[in-house]
Amino acid sequence: MNKITKFKFLFCLGVTATANMAILPTARAQVSTKHLQVSGVYPHLAVFNEAWPKTEKDTKGFGQGFEVGIGAITPWANQLWLVTYSPHQPNGSADKLYSIDKDLNIIVHPESIGGTPANRMIHKESNQLITSNYFIDVNGKVRTIPFSVMPGRMTATARHLTDPANKVYFYDMEGKVYEVDVHSLAVNKLFEKPVPGWHGKGAYTAQGRLVVANNGEDAIFKLTKDMLKVGDVPKTPEEKGVLATWDGTTWKIIERKQFTDVTGPGGIYGSPNDKSPLWAIGWDRRSVILKLLDGGQWYTYRLPKATHTYDSWTGWYTEWPRIREVGNGKMLMDMHGMLYDFPKTFSKSNSGGISPVSSHLRYIPDFCSWNNQIVISTDETTVLQNPMAGRAQSNLWFGQWSDLKTWGGATGWGGPWDKDSVKANTFSDAFLINNFYKKVLHVTQSSNQEVTFTMQIDKIGNNKWVDYKSIKVRANGYIDIILPANFKATWVRFKTDKDCIASTFFHFTGVMHEKQDPMFNTLSDITDKSAISTTLVRPANFNKNLQVLSTLNGKSNYTEVDEKLTFSTPGADSTAQMQRIASLDKIYTVDNASVIIKDKTGAFRLPKSSTAYESFPYREHREVESERFMLNIQGTFYEVGRDAGFIALRPITTHNKKIIDFCTWRGLLVISGTKENAKPDGHYFGDAANGLWFGAIDDIWKMGKPVGEGGVWKNSPVVANQPSLPYLMTGYDKKKVSLTADKDVTITLEVDFDLNGWHTYKSFHIPAGKTVDYTFPDGFSAHWARAIADKDCNATVWFKYQ
Repeated sequence: MNKITKFKFLFCLGVTATANMAILPTARAQVSTKHLQVSGVYPHLAVFNEAWPKTEKDTKGFGQGFEVGIGAITPWANQLWLVTYSPHQPNGSADKLYSIDKDLNIIVHPESIGGTPANRMIHKESNQLITSNYFIDVNGKVRTIPFSVMPGRMTATARHLTDPANKVYFYDMEGKVYEVDVHSLAVNKLFEKPVPGWHGKGAYTAQGRLVVANNGEDAIFKLTKDMLKVGDVPKTPEEKGVLATWDGTTWKIIERKQFTDVTGPGGIYGSPNDKSPLWAIGWDRRSVILKLLDGGQWYTYRLPKATHTYDSWTGWYTEWPRIREVGNGKMLMDMHGMLYDFPKTFSKSNSGGISPVSSHLRYIPDFCSWNNQIVISTDETTVLQNPMAGRAQSNLWFGQWSDLKTWGGATGWGGPWDKDSVKANTFSDAFLINNFYKKVLHVTQSSNQEVTFTMQIDKIGNNKWVDYKSIKVRANGYIDIILPANFKATWVRFKTDKDCIASTFFHFTGVMHEKQDPMFNTLSDITDKSAISTTLVRPANFNKNLQVLSTLNGKSNYTEVDEKLTFSTPGADSTAQMQRIASLDKIYTVDNASVIIKDKTGAFRLPKSSTAYESFPYREHREVESERFMLNIQGTFYEVGRDAGFIALRPITTHNKKIIDFCTWRGLLVISGTKENAKPDGHYFGDAANGLWFGAIDDIWKMGKPVGEGGVWKNSPVVANQPSLPYLMTGYDKKKVSLTADKDVTITLEVDFDLNGWHTYKSFHIPAGKTVDYTFPDGFSAHWARAIADKDCNATVWFKYQ
């Protein structure tokens, strides 16, 4: 066995960390005998690309070191193994194969060849872990297939159809399929590009076929039909990605949609037997898709999305949704920002048991169970389009199932139909409704006659459907239905009595954090009168530290923070660099009614908060997870996808803190804007004059639920029949609206529940000079609301979210 290079990060925590635990014993910072942990993150375990230059680099590029995701993690040979990746490196890179021992020492293996890997499989017969191009035996000996022999961005490894004891399949992101002998490592390329679609993801063998998935349409090279074994280039906007099968002879297209993981109850060990079910997860514009292969037949189920940040046609923003075992017999599914409890028994006859756990912000490539903990890998800080980060880096999160439940509420949206052409008496796909908290159904139909929708439910997931409700919708009409608190079912589905264009689309509002967690006590409140320094933070490009520039009363102080969260003054002063790169720019405006934001997707209104937020500069927009941005506007954090834009944002929390800057570094969320004379408490590190708050990205849900108030108009001149700008509604809990005008006027509220058009919600007759108050039914939600008046007037339409 080759000698391995072991980097041990061993240090003892001193008085500061001890005091942290003494002052706030319930804080999620913990101290082992060797390593510092904050909110489930060990800073010393952060991974980087060592080929990244130490000088400043144009961050509009794409390639080695611009992103460092942890593509796969696997417990094996008494250690936790992980591989990192850079974007589009089919011939290798400086990314590494790592392992972590039980004492959390991290080992870099000299056999590393880098690349863009995310595959992991345990081959039972030869007793090897296969991840990237590495074959690792039970003693931790590593063998490698060089990229000169098997080039590609390996995304999946699957059992062989005819010789599973001796061979496996490799599937790469461009679509290549290799056959590899697990003993000799002999490689045979079977296919260059057998099926359409790009950005290959999962592959799995079950029921006598190899199933492969990809999730994009951004072509790496010009593709024509004759180059494929089956299928064609996309012919409609719906054709993106693919789910396909190969039985050893013939390729077949199952569905021309965007799919990611393919697996079954055997997980990374492979299918237990030829009768075991197979699951594939994907999405389209309507919802998340769950495909089931059972008894040789395919079935389709649908689930909500918690975020639109994954929705790009390229498939780039989905590293990497999975279904995987996480200990104690439990499986966890992660898809479109929602975690689910996923039963190993999921099949056609027993589809019950899928239940939402939480929504999240962390960008999760993989997860597993190791050392009695759930471990989650991350694709976190990138420099792809993020000059405020000096170099890309990611880390792991360690915790328990109970910790996952403390993240975001299970808030999401989706449905089986969204402006779809449906045939009379034909049922939709089943849509998950089990264990979501507050539920509203939006129903529309486009035809010149009344249509009756029948809603059926499968109560426990045994495929026994019963009628629940008939819903009559007038010609070209819309209706919303609040499902009662005692509503219980696992799945719902719909049919119509006439042909029409139909939508059946849910919004679910999850249980939120009503109060702010004490872990944020050292952050300055917006009501605090004491001056705080304007502190800018940035992951350094020339080393692995955090750069910190604090300015108070015109005097600047530059320091750096190391992996021990120790502040020091370096020999080189980077004040000028920080001032140039990390300056604070304003991206929103405020009028009497609300906050206004604009981007390529349009202009939109958001709730207001304290006017004090307009009295000091602060960071309003920054990438914190790969290709995901946070807006910090008037005391509320919002999540925005790189391509999805402002139209698809979601509110996360209203913190009401004087947050000056924020970033991710070494897997931690770093926030500046701490109180004067703050004391260490497990999240505050530094001294009374210069300190920062450290935690994990999904801690911020605990800052409290989103709240706020504002309007589309405030005593504003209104032109008849001209709609207002859209005003955000999704993600808020209790909602009220007040309407006032200087004339007798009818004001109509419209809602957009699917980012796909407007529908009349309710019209209000407003007597001149009077105010009409309206409380939305508990559970009602849509993505956006707007107002239209039937006469010219001066009017106020004011929303209050509590």
